[in-house]
Amino acid sequence: MKSVKVLAVALGLTCSTGAYAQDTIRIMAPVWSGFAPVFVAQDLGCFHDAKLDVNLKFADERADVMAAMAHGSIEMEMRTISEYQGRPRDNDTPGVIIGPIDRSMGGDGVVADGSIHDVTELKGKTIASESNVPGLMLLQLELHKHGMSLSDMKIKEILTSDSVAVFADTSLAAVVTYQPFLQQIMSVDSARNPRKLVSSSDYPDYIVDVMIARNDDLAANPGKYTRFLSCIYKAVDYHKTHSAEFARMAAPHFNLSVDDFQKSIDGSLQYTDLEQALAYMGTPQKPGPINGIFDTLMGLNIENGAASVKLDAARDINSGPVSALSAP
Repeated sequence: MKSVKVLAVALGLTCSTGAYAQDTIRIMAPVWSGFAPVFVAQDLGCFHDAKLDVNLKFADERADVMAAMAHGSIEMEMRTISEYQGRPRDNDTPGVIIGPIDRSMGGDGVVADGSIHDVTELKGKTIASESNVPGLMLLQLELHKHGMSLSDMKIKEILTSDSVAVFADTSLAAVVTYQPFLQQIMSVDSARNPRKLVSSSDYPDYIVDVMIARNDDLAANPGKYTRFLSCIYKAVDYHKTHSAEFARMAAPHFNLSVDDFQKSIDGSLQYTDLEQALAYMGTPQKPGPINGIFDTLMGLNIENGAASVKLDAARDINSGPVSALSAP
């Protein structure tokens, strides 16, 4: 790994040291390839150079992550905006969005029987979906274009991991899923001539994974999070220029082969660079598109029962740490 660090220095991808004492950031997040920049930033030595002690642990159970955040056992979590808003979050739940890390670019979607040509033909039919998954939000967005909602159809609760087998049930008109199951349905179940009705590539700024910091720690140590974000976006730059090496470094952290890791991101997600993050987040004085998107998703989450408290974008988004990176 020493050669990787030397290459990173030569490319200017490490962070300047500055006069900081070492700060700790403990993170919990679901298993998802979109979070690989954290591991790559670590392996490149950026966190070390930025005087940060960063530790990321995978935890798919959201309740465990929320409990750890409330207890003060972690300083950060990562998940989609819509998942962040979901029940049981309310205005007293710790955690504020400080920046995007990746966006789904086709990795989430709705696959229907070939006889279904658009979402209007789902009216009165039964679809299968896990609750509060990104694809369900995409379906709502598409339905709203046609004056429809989820109440216009019946929803059968499933686990997304079962979606390939579930789609074989001809009583179901469509299934809400994500990669790798989405592609498996499209390529394996030819008997139903599957059609992709909507995917995250149609709404690229809506299914976005964001980094979430504990409010009290952010207030006490804002510079720590600016340094953290700097390293994340430097790792994204590394992916742009050295994608094969990025995959080689990231794959072991997910217990995947390099080839399988590459397949998990190709055509499914896009890592967010600093320029995109700045444009998306805006500044405290002039909020970016994320605030409007947050409000749209919030309304959909209330509508489908995934959330019970209407959160305020101005309160739940803090663009200060990332906007500090644009300062001269």
